[in-house]
Amino acid sequence: MMNHITIRPTEGTWVIRAGGAVLGESNRTLELTEGDMPGVIFFPREDIAMAFLEPSDYRTINQHIGEATHFTIASKSRSYENAVLSYESPRDEAAPLAGYLAFQVQDGVAVEQV
Repeated sequence: MMNHITIRPTEGTWVIRAGGAVLGESNRTLELTEGDMPGVIFFPREDIAMAFLEPSDYRTINQHIGEATHFTIASKSRSYENAVLSYESPRDEAAPLAGYLAFQVQDGVAVEQV
């Protein structure tokens, strides 16, 4: 299990958009790479407009990272169910992800480097 995940700071500024609205912009993002899967960008919670996120009862477990809590994005045009995840108490290997949020890219939700 060691080294199954890699967490590193990203370069530049990243933005998250949902339903046409900018939910956040940060130059303090992290990229999680897990095995041979594509990287996932994590945003510091304080750089996100949390008023657009509604806590969900949905939970998932990643054997290398821990339990993830989820949020639904509530935009003017629609809701994106469980589209945001957060590892509140990640395992030691993933400790840098505490306090960060990842967004599921889908129709209407985009994570972009600007």
